[in-house]
Amino acid sequence: MSHTDRDVDHTLAYPEPPASPLWHRHGAAKARPLTDAQRKRNREVLDIAQRKPRSRAA
Repeated sequence: MSHTDRDVDHTLAYPEPPASPLWHRHGAAKARPLTDAQRKRNREVLDIAQRKPRSRAA
């Protein structure tokens, strides 16, 4: 199968559009830092998830 310029998907040549303004926080609304208990729980859950075999989606 030969490749020609018509085979190229030109949508891939353009940059991604800018992120939605809704994704950005404005003003003093900062994310709250995690507590030590939350960090520990996140580490435990992540460790379990990394050890468990992946299930296939139906």
